[in-house]
Amino acid sequence: MSRYLPFILFTVFTNAAAQLMLKHGMMQLGAISFAGANPVLKILSIVFSPFVFLGLCTFVISMASHLFVLSKVELSYAYPFLSLAYVAVAFAAWFLFGEDLNAYRMAGIALICAGTVLIAQGGSTVHEPATSLAANASSNTTAVEVSR
Repeated sequence: MSRYLPFILFTVFTNAAAQLMLKHGMMQLGAISFAGANPVLKILSIVFSPFVFLGLCTFVISMASHLFVLSKVELSYAYPFLSLAYVAVAFAAWFLFGEDLNAYRMAGIALICAGTVLIAQGGSTVHEPATSLAANASSNTTAVEVSR
């Protein structure tokens, strides 16, 4: 397993938490209608409602974590783990909001989990820091020049 797996899972769970906060915030606001309202003011009132704002801030944290992960491992390894957010959200939405978790959804969750396990088994190449790659390139160039 990748030594960056904890960071990947942090990204997954902050992404899921953001979705749950956004849903809770929108449930508190109720159905949205722009009829007779200034659309800019309406959007601002939505964005700055407490749970929506907290959810958006959590997304920023999740994206920052994801950017860190992308600087360390292959995209084809890290990105599929984000599908685990679907799993976390499905169970949390069932538990917190009473959403349906029927057999089709459970089968989909099982397939997502199986696919993620297969991807994780494939491993990932850890990226070297850019500074050491540049240093290697310059030392190789120097060695070639000396041998001429």
